[in-house]
Amino acid sequence: MAIDLKHLSPKELEALIANASAHMREARTAHVRAVKDKIEALLRQSGLSLDDIYPSRGKKTAKGKTGSVAPKYRDPSDPSVTWTGRGRQPLWFVKALKRRGVTEQHLLIDSSAKPSTAPAKRAKAAKKAPKKAVKRAVRKTAKKA
Repeated sequence: MAIDLKHLSPKELEALIANASAHMREARTAHVRAVKDKIEALLRQSGLSLDDIYPSRGKKTAKGKTGSVAPKYRDPSDPSVTWTGRGRQPLWFVKALKRRGVTEQHLLIDSSAKPSTAPAKRAKAAKKAPKKAVKRAVRKTAKKA
């Protein structure tokens, strides 16, 4: 059965493809059903079940075992955001570690360690800047204007 595809219009080609796809699905379903029937007949004849042939089928093995893990770290800026410590580090965790004085220990959920007060000390030191430096900054901005 040769069909000359060169002379078919786009609509006719689409209809042909859709028809062929439907027939392909039906043929595959019929083939799968026939194979299943053969397997079931063989199992009945031998007095076995599928679990006898494949004992680990449908059961999780130790290798594929996964479970949920309790969160280990908490975002200090948003306590509802947590991380288990597995997989890639979340962005909030990386950003928190970049802050001065913050370590992984500070981000632990059950941590009794408090974050360092280094950022607060820097802010106080900046407030106590020498008066000459402040005057120079004021003069520079006045000259620019």
